[in-house]
Amino acid sequence: MLKLAVLVSGGGTNLQALIDKIEQGKLPNVSIEIVISSNRNAYALKRAMDHKIPCAVIEKKDYDTQEEFDEALFSLLSQYRIDLIVLAGFLLILPVKIVRHYKNRIINIHPSLIPSFCGKGYYGLKVHEAALARGVKITGATVHFVDEGTDTGPIILQKAVPVLEGDTPQSLQRRVMEQAEWEILPEAVRLYSEGRLKIEGNIVRVSGTVNEL
Repeated sequence: MLKLAVLVSGGGTNLQALIDKIEQGKLPNVSIEIVISSNRNAYALKRAMDHKIPCAVIEKKDYDTQEEFDEALFSLLSQYRIDLIVLAGFLLILPVKIVRHYKNRIINIHPSLIPSFCGKGYYGLKVHEAALARGVKITGATVHFVDEGTDTGPIILQKAVPVLEGDTPQSLQRRVMEQAEWEILPEAVRLYSEGRLKIEGNIVRVSGTVNEL
């Protein structure tokens, strides 16, 4: 059984996509052991509680130093013996200690086709605002492994989504979530759970056929 920790900061729609696939039997060897939020008011926590998934809140303001925060998060992950960390709308940069300890065992979902509109400052609606301001015709989402950079880790899966005339950042965000994020994040977890991802440098090789769950 692949034990997940899902890290969130907001609404938790990608968390819900994972929960749904697990409950539908489409991720048979995957278990969400804990949902960790950097925001005690995140709706994602309610989603987890509704499905009887353990939750924890770790907010930076509750700790005197960065080191204390880092250690609290690391200890929590260690306590649950996590195999794979999934960043599902987590708005904090992970401590280097965690990135190094869980090397190639952390994945993130980003709402653009990396390397476009990614890196420092690109999160949430800001990504879609930038895409519309640039006038791109295609956007999408990317699942990638996390390294010590920001959105620089090896890409696992991507899916393109059209930008439509009259789109707002909100409408584009919704389309990217529905048509890309909610599909490729569970699929990436499935591929990982089946041992079908091989990292060669900064390239991820996927064995077999990639399917939509």
